[in-house]
Amino acid sequence: MTATDSALTALSQGWCALSLLHGRIEAHIERALQAGHGLSVREYSLLDVLSRQHDGPGGHLRMHQVADSVVLSQSATTRLVSRLEDRGLLNRYICDTDRRGIYTDVSESGLALLAAARPTNDTALREALDEAAGNPELAPLVAAVENLRRP
Repeated sequence: MTATDSALTALSQGWCALSLLHGRIEAHIERALQAGHGLSVREYSLLDVLSRQHDGPGGHLRMHQVADSVVLSQSATTRLVSRLEDRGLLNRYICDTDRRGIYTDVSESGLALLAAARPTNDTALREALDEAAGNPELAPLVAAVENLRRP
């Protein structure tokens, strides 16, 4: 094994640890959001991203921007938007200045559900990180995540 091989192995192990941490966090949050609010992590993320838009020029996201924000393909994002619209959590409308553009806003009931779900999401995230911090392989990654939120 060459030095390059061992460096790639270490990199691969780091990536696996990061993937494991992400999977554990997402699964924990998913269970909490489903049980408490009937939302998936993706649905919560979409509502959260769209709720941060503002009115006025440049205030709305195009579907490809939304897709990038929730880490889904455009077609999967469109299907997700349609499901949430069917549940009355989102509204879609044509852009005033570009008839090809379709915007999506969170409805009042969507905002209420998001507000109710936010503490659940935050608590589940904290629980998942605390649990992962006890794993020596994941603890450095948890510390890195913790340091990201510091100014």
